[in-house]
Amino acid sequence: MDYNEALDFLAGVSWLGSRPGLERVSELLSRLGEPQRALRFVHIAGTNGKGSTAELLASALSASGLRTGLFTSPHLLRETERIRINGREISQADLAVAVSILAPEAAKMSESCTEFELWTAAALLHFARRGCGIVVLETGLGGRLDATNVIPAPDCAVITNIGLDHTEVLGGTPEAIAAEKAGIIKSGCSVVCYPQTPGVAAVISAAARERGCPIEFLDAAEPRALCAGVEGQSFRFRGCEYRIALPGAHQLLNAGTALLALEALRRRGFELPEASV
Repeated sequence: MDYNEALDFLAGVSWLGSRPGLERVSELLSRLGEPQRALRFVHIAGTNGKGSTAELLASALSASGLRTGLFTSPHLLRETERIRINGREISQADLAVAVSILAPEAAKMSESCTEFELWTAAALLHFARRGCGIVVLETGLGGRLDATNVIPAPDCAVITNIGLDHTEVLGGTPEAIAAEKAGIIKSGCSVVCYPQTPGVAAVISAAARERGCPIEFLDAAEPRALCAGVEGQSFRFRGCEYRIALPGAHQLLNAGTALLALEALRRRGFELPEASV
C-alpha cells in the first residue's frame, strides 16, 4: 500500500461519519497488540484551545529531550500534520506502513471503524513503533466516548475552555458537555484545568474527586502579560518569564494551563528543565 492508497483507505469509511463509542477502536487496537499500552500520555479535551495547548505542551516536552508524539485533528494543509514526533510530520511512507499494518485487521472486524478511529489507531501504532517517551493526544469530539479515550490512564488529563459545542451529541448545557469531556479523567492521573465557570468547574472537580485524582485549576490572574503584539506576547508566570508566538489574552490562559500540566508531569518524574520550557 502506498501513501495515496493509505489515504483512500482512511477516507473510505468517511460515509460513516462520527459514531461515539470505544468498542470498535478497542477491538482494532487489540488486534494490533495494544500499542497504546506501551506509551505514556497527556490527554487533552475541551471546546476551545485544545490545539494551542497541545502545541505548547508538545514543544516544551520535545525541547526537554523527550521523544514526543503529537496527535491533533483536523489537518490544515496536509493529512500528515495530524501525526507528529518532535514537531516533524509523519512521512508519507511511514503513514502508508502504519495503514498497511492496520488495514487487514480492520477488514476482519464485523463492524467498520470510523475514519477518526482509523486515524487514532494509526497514530498510536506509529508512536509505539517509534518509541515515543510521551504522547500529547487531543480528543476529536467530547471525551468519554471519543476514540482517543481508549488509552490507559494518562499522566495528566488537561481540560481546556468549555463552551457549547456539538450539543446534539454532547448535551445542551456547558455542564453536560463538561461531564462528557471530563470522561478523559481516569483513576491514577493528574488533572489540570483552564479557568471555568462555577458550574463547569464543579462538574470537573466532582469527576476528579470520584476517581481520586488531584486537580488544579489555573488562576486567570496568574499569567501576567508583559508585552504583546501581532507576532506574539511575553508574560510572567510563577516567577518566570515566557514568550509565545500566539496573540490574544485567551492564549495566555492556554499557555498557563500548559505550564500547569508541565508542573504536574514534573511531579510524576519527568525531567523538564525550566530553560527548555
